[in-house]
Amino acid sequence: MTRRPAAPPMNGPRYNQFIQSPKVRVIDENGENLGVLLTNEAIEQAADVGLDLVEVSPNADPPVAKFLDVGKYKYEAQKKANLARKSQKTQDIKEIKMRPNIDDHDYDVKMKKVHSFIEDGDKVKITLRFRGRELSHRELGMNLLRRVQEDTKENAKTEAHPKMEGRQMLMVLAPK
Repeated sequence: MTRRPAAPPMNGPRYNQFIQSPKVRVIDENGENLGVLLTNEAIEQAADVGLDLVEVSPNADPPVAKFLDVGKYKYEAQKKANLARKSQKTQDIKEIKMRPNIDDHDYDVKMKKVHSFIEDGDKVKITLRFRGRELSHRELGMNLLRRVQEDTKENAKTEAHPKMEGRQMLMVLAPK
């Protein structure tokens, strides 16, 4: 009964019979350079040691291959990728809503929240909602948003300058 060869690896490095280059630069299990060998010879030497020949740098000329355990190599690469994905920080957009005639204490509370969001690395969208006759005094809203820009200029940059959209004025701040 003849055995069919295993399917080529779909992801990860090529190894053993799936290495397509006729010659490879070989590094043994101790990290010593064995020089450029024929791929078949290198596979036999790796099998004698009980390991696989794994292509670690396929774009080099000739490709670099190492004596490794393929399963262990793939497992450690997957662990490294998961750790990198876990340590990524996604940038959220937090929203702070204000009114044009906000009181000083309320303004200070909102600004503390803005500073904490920016320190956490999030963008902050400041929405200034106008009601009724306040809409005829847009300059009050512009003055308030300029004040916010001045108070946050040390640790934030203005990503979207104040602009009117219907009954509200918007501005976006991003961490520096």
